[in-house]
Amino acid sequence: MSKISIIIPCYYNELNIPVTAKTLIENENNFPQDTDFEYVMVNDGSKDRTMEELLIFQKSYPTKVKVINLVKNVGSSNAVLCGMHHATGDCCVILAADLQDPPELLPKMFEYWQKGLKLVLAQKTNREDSLLTKMLSGTFHYLMRNFALPNAPKGGFDLWLFDKQVKEDVIKMDEKNAYIPYLFIWLGYEYVAIPYTRRKRELGTSGWTMSKKIKSFIDSFVAFSFFPLRFITTVGLFLGFITLLYGFYILVSKLTGQIKVEGWSAMMIVFLFVSSFQMIALGIIGEYVWRTLDASRNRPNFVEDKVYDTVDV
Repeated sequence: MSKISIIIPCYYNELNIPVTAKTLIENENNFPQDTDFEYVMVNDGSKDRTMEELLIFQKSYPTKVKVINLVKNVGSSNAVLCGMHHATGDCCVILAADLQDPPELLPKMFEYWQKGLKLVLAQKTNREDSLLTKMLSGTFHYLMRNFALPNAPKGGFDLWLFDKQVKEDVIKMDEKNAYIPYLFIWLGYEYVAIPYTRRKRELGTSGWTMSKKIKSFIDSFVAFSFFPLRFITTVGLFLGFITLLYGFYILVSKLTGQIKVEGWSAMMIVFLFVSSFQMIALGIIGEYVWRTLDASRNRPNFVEDKVYDTVDV
């Protein structure tokens, strides 16, 4: 008998939980009969009725549902890490509570795991979202593939299954401010990607705001790529070379008397440009320094308020 733990971070999902719970239970019929199920539901600081709906689900299936209530909102990645700490299955799945990623893919992913693969991804080849969302998502994953993790699947993924060994590897890393899906790619395990179209959200409003998207983008680049630092060095060298040529030009012009050098406006433009670049460079370096400081503090990624564990009945 194999046990699968389905980890679901929940943030303002009071409308989604009843539908998601029903879908998950029905989906069990698509797995082999000897499969054991565990649902690890993490309430990520929701202030609506999400927690109440999770407890209804837990009371309906006390032998297979555990609920963890976090003290405050810590973000989806940290909520997933919390769920991983409580998961006891032979393999685990990360699934969104809003069902934008279809649970129907899970039996096929589970089948790949039974064949020996330790990491199975559901690759987003298309998504039923607005044009802006598609563009932002496409740009994010394109940059990550080209400047950080070339082995990442094109289009990214939000639904994935992994072996308990992989789970332990990620937990031991104890990363701060990391985009957790890409931690699994960074480990280097061989994986198979199952293509799918991500659905639009039918119920409720997503808590995945623009500010969180920007933070996730910065966190991912800082965590997995030194390209921003290399870019600063390259531009600095280029500007230094241009400055050297311009200085040589000014010197020769003054010595030969070919032109009368005044150029106050030009000098101010160059000064402001270089100053702007320096401020941007300091900001980028500051992002790296801040995350190093944050990691050195060793503060917990999440704080649990209460755990409603599974019980034998």
